[in-house]
Amino acid sequence: MSKKFQKKIILVTSLVLVLAMALTACGKKSSNEDKGSKARTLQEIKDSDEVVIGVFSDKKPFGYVDENGKYQGYDVYFGNRIAEDLGVKVKYVPVEAASRVEYLRSAKVDIILANFTVNEERSEQVDFALPYMKVALGIVSPDSALITDPEELNGKTLIVSKGTTAETYFTENYPDVKLLKFDQYSEAYNALLDGRGEALSTDNTEVLAWALENKGFSVGVDSLGNQDTIAAAVQKGNTELLEWINDEIRDLAEEQFFHKAYEKTLAPVYGDAADPESLVVEGGVIE
Repeated sequence: MSKKFQKKIILVTSLVLVLAMALTACGKKSSNEDKGSKARTLQEIKDSDEVVIGVFSDKKPFGYVDENGKYQGYDVYFGNRIAEDLGVKVKYVPVEAASRVEYLRSAKVDIILANFTVNEERSEQVDFALPYMKVALGIVSPDSALITDPEELNGKTLIVSKGTTAETYFTENYPDVKLLKFDQYSEAYNALLDGRGEALSTDNTEVLAWALENKGFSVGVDSLGNQDTIAAAVQKGNTELLEWINDEIRDLAEEQFFHKAYEKTLAPVYGDAADPESLVVEGGVIE
């Protein structure tokens, strides 16, 4: 065997060893990252004296920050009660629609209460608790060019938020509709106000509330697609916390808690424009 060939063998062997060491290091790092993403147990939450809940900060009247910097809304009302009954303080973390699943998977939050619509794809990634609200899609547009049928949007621009049911629904069912997507709801509504799209679609409860507070806009389509439900979510496999939330929802039915939440947070916005019985779910039971 020539010395030149021997040197080649030594070089190849060295490279293989370096690569093996690198892969081992990556494997250890990945393992550590996985450990770091494990959800907290119910007891760990209680021991820390704080539950961390992901909510929207710009989706009035469900989750938003008021003029005093405090979180308010229908979802927040429930979050406050969860913390109270757990006997801990609550820390709210602002999330965007597209980041809700990831915030649970990475254990940045214990619970998501961000107007989270239950569907099959999401159920494969997170565990949903019993529902506390019913919802469908709606479309809001200017009164001067009101959209009353989704077919009218073919070839036009519809504004949606990333990671929402609306984005999925129109992508699958109306491929000729141009989607203008935003991370935050506030950005999406500003785009509608600026005329960057002919209409905006999200949950019908949300577009109704927004239209009531913004003159010159109306909900021309108030129920689109299937009737879905809104529910709290926890990290996949966090069964203990999930069961606690489900028991909490069942117990709260005795005092009609979510009707009280509606009267406190939604009724001032909707007035007579919405029927609470068509939206509120008590005890996790759909009627």
